[in-house]
Amino acid sequence: MCLGIPGRIVSIDPGSTVARVDVAGVVREIDLALLDDTFVPGDVILTHSGFAVERMSPEDAADALAVFAEKPQVVPEAGESAG
Repeated sequence: MCLGIPGRIVSIDPGSTVARVDVAGVVREIDLALLDDTFVPGDVILTHSGFAVERMSPEDAADALAVFAEKPQVVPEAGESAG
């Protein structure tokens, strides 16, 4: 199973497709090149494997993060079962 995690764009260098994005409190570099759109700091995106895969509304992002909060361990630790 693959998960996308919402993040808020913190900054983008002019002419670059790479943005610094706050993902769950950690700022990561995320490539925006897969999306044919213009982004500005404050925009919310769905991230997966270092890429933006979708623009999200702040409300949709909050809903997704609420689901993660209900299920804090989405992927089992090594040696644990998923059940």
